[in-house]
Amino acid sequence: MYKYFISILFLFVVVNVMGQAQKKETLPIPKDSIIYKSPYGIRLGIDISKPILGSISSAYDGLEIVGDYRISKKFYIAAEFGFEEKTSIEDYTNSTAKGNYFRVGFNYNAYENWLDMNNEIFTGYRYGIGLFDQTLNSYTPNVNTNYFPANTILTPTTASALNAQWSEFLVGLKVETYHNLFVSISVSYKILMSVKEPENFKTLYSPGFNRIFESGTGFGFNYTLSYLIPFTKK
Repeated sequence: MYKYFISILFLFVVVNVMGQAQKKETLPIPKDSIIYKSPYGIRLGIDISKPILGSISSAYDGLEIVGDYRISKKFYIAAEFGFEEKTSIEDYTNSTAKGNYFRVGFNYNAYENWLDMNNEIFTGYRYGIGLFDQTLNSYTPNVNTNYFPANTILTPTTASALNAQWSEFLVGLKVETYHNLFVSISVSYKILMSVKEPENFKTLYSPGFNRIFESGTGFGFNYTLSYLIPFTKK
């Protein structure tokens, strides 16, 4: 009698354990209900390095407005518009370039953010064009001063409707310091595509491109503060 009772009890335990195991296997696995979405919108700001440079140098004045618009998780359409006035003092010349410029292109964010962070380590490309005037303030003829003392010509001459076009490759870092407020630092390498020269003189500086060297290349630096106006989250 005891053998039958023990056998039935053992069979009940085995069936109960198997039933519990099957029940666990068929239960749905709960999914994480927290979904983090990133803001999409337009971000506008200013390059504060230019007003700082203008405050410490009487030979420079400039202002640049920056903006970008997020079109996907990694890509942003970006543009900058600015004004510059720069006086270049060389061995025999003193000249001033003054005008506006515009750059447009894209940024790619290579940084993988955690949770709801919105920072960037980015690379990008810009096409730039500068429209400006250049004034030759004064110049000294490069002659042998031992026999013919050179007199400095102080009559300014201005060449108008000059332009320069270039390609620009950049890398940078953008950090959200407060909610929707960003600080960004970037450096760029510029390649001159074309430049319109004034008669009997050379273009030494183009707004947006900076100093024009014989190699047709140049460098740039930006330190910007910007604010994001979000339209949606994805």
